[in-house]
Amino acid sequence: MGSAFAAPRRRDTAAWRVLSLLLHADVRFHKSCCGGPGYRPRTLSAARARMAHARATGEPFAKALVRRELP
Repeated sequence: MGSAFAAPRRRDTAAWRVLSLLLHADVRFHKSCCGGPGYRPRTLSAARARMAHARATGEPFAKALVRRELP
């Protein structure tokens, strides 16, 4: 997981789905030099948009999921 991981609330099933997607893509939550782990999508629609971008461009899922903005 990493040192900057914060678990979602127990009943927030949507957040747990996004977290599961991130972990299966091998995205971790380590602190960077400037603070937290950086951008991580919080909604399933944001994660799906980044995964669609990754499929269309051939970019690895882990890299696409941590993009703050899509080109």
